[in-house]
Amino acid sequence: MARELKWKTLSSKQLLKDKWTDVRADVCQRPDGTIIEPFYVYGFPDYTCAVAITKDGKVILERIYRHGLNVIATELPGGCVDKTDSNATETIARELLEETGYRFEKIEFLGNSSANPTTTNNLMHMFLATGGEFDAVQELDKDEDVEVILVSLDEFIKMTKENKFIQSMHMTAIFLALQKLGRVTIQ
Repeated sequence: MARELKWKTLSSKQLLKDKWTDVRADVCQRPDGTIIEPFYVYGFPDYTCAVAITKDGKVILERIYRHGLNVIATELPGGCVDKTDSNATETIARELLEETGYRFEKIEFLGNSSANPTTTNNLMHMFLATGGEFDAVQELDKDEDVEVILVSLDEFIKMTKENKFIQSMHMTAIFLALQKLGRVTIQ
């Protein structure tokens, strides 16, 4: 029988809360009675990303400036789950249309991932979107400046092998999508 590992939160102090982040300091107790304090928890909205492929087989990517690392990154399209979204599939469909101008015939859920379950409380919902058709409805958020690029699936795989994607959670989505497409196998 597995022993109990879950901590009990004895108290929590809010340090910062706004639209994009929620930082708190918790006082926790382990099952053996040990008190852990402070334990910082960083809250962020859940977000989505997709390996998005057009009807003619092009993978849709984005080039975007990321201030935290001061880099221009090539990434998968996606974005935060809004309170008005009924689910993550609705979020990724909306984000794909807003950011890239494409609508998709099929959007398949690939799974969830966490950047750091030790200290963050959000998830990334990963998808494979296929059958994309341009609709010219791109409406970026006012804080976004995205360059949409299209590459062949072979070029996408080459970029992956060459470590061209800095966002580690996107790499998880890429792996799962390539596995779903039969381009990566686990033996």
